[in-house]
Amino acid sequence: MRHHVAGYKLGRSKDQRNALRRTLINQLFTYERIKTTRAKAMAIRADAEQLITLARNSAKGSDIDKVNARRLAAARMANPETVRKLFDDIAPRFATRNGGYTRVLKLGPRLGDAAEMVLLELVEE
Repeated sequence: MRHHVAGYKLGRSKDQRNALRRTLINQLFTYERIKTTRAKAMAIRADAEQLITLARNSAKGSDIDKVNARRLAAARMANPETVRKLFDDIAPRFATRNGGYTRVLKLGPRLGDAAEMVLLELVEE
């Protein structure tokens, strides 16, 4: 029984999962939509939305809060250019939205292994 077992293992070790999560989140914020499997999309969706909320809420804070928010985001993402895009481009678009920044669209099974493919994208306003 899987009582109180949270998260997605994705058939990888801890370090591989962290690297995959960082890569997928960076790609999502860079291209604003990615095509991936449903399990991977569900694994990164909450993290991506938390980062957008962090960036969105830091705009109201002091200068120290802004720097701290950028450092927290940079620790969870690999690319400093993506952090800049998150805080300068993506977060202001969602300033009036209370959550629900991403959308998952089902695309059907992949031909090779029949894995359920989805399109994970940022909601346009």
